Amino acid sequence: MIIDAHVRIGQCREAALTVPDLLTSMDRLGIDRCLVAPDERATAVDNRRGNDLTTQAAMISEGRLIAYAVANPWFGDAAVDELRRARDNGARALAVDPVLQGFDLLDGLLDPLLRFAADAGWPVYVRTGTPPTALPLPLALLCGRYPEVSFLMGRSGATDFWIDAVPALLRAPNLFADTCYAPWDTVLTDFGSHPDIGPARVFFSTDSPYTVPAAELKRVIDWPLSDCERAAVMGGVIQGLL
Repeated sequence: MIIDAHVRIGQCREAALTVPDLLTSMDRLGIDRCLVAPDERATAVDNRRGNDLTTQAAMISEGRLIAYAVANPWFGDAAVDELRRARDNGARALAVDPVLQGFDLLDGLLDPLLRFAADAGWPVYVRTGTPPTALPLPLALLCGRYPEVSFLMGRSGATDFWIDAVPALLRAPNLFADTCYAPWDTVLTDFGSHPDIGPARVFFSTDSPYTVPAAELKRVIDWPLSDCERAAVMGGVIQGLL
């Protein structure tokens, strides 16, 4: 089972991805399932449209697509209401982007959304790599405040903050590392070889449409792992969290 843990569908600023194109790419690459988040505008402000986009895509995909829900925490109670609506429509995880949504991971604004995710049993994807608001080590501190929530470290700090990914993972056992953009012979090897991290804390994603999905898949295939370890990275970890 190969599960791509994060793509964005819709029209982004510099790229676009339609559901038919995504499904065609999945067929070509042998990807079984994919977690879909909405485009940048929908993530930042047009949350209802974004959640309709992802949940409807999941509904028509015959189980191949899994919907992330989005809600800008600046909307307060309305943001939680929107997550509840998205859950009722089939969403199964929360995606947040501190840069697009304009908050700091540790300023408390996100807390109501995280409490909802905890109650719903949702994993939470957090895009990292952009200072000062979206970095691995502050995310690790946030993980410590919500030990019952599984956090997905989107992009694992790529690129300038890869150096902080391992310390963040060591600090927060409920934090999981993303493979996208990461060279297997440096970053991924650091994840896999550390006795307190290992492949059981790493998940595959393409982050399409910002990347070349075939290249992201090949990087994980080329990473020297046992069959059991590769199965965990390619889908087992995310399947367990869902």
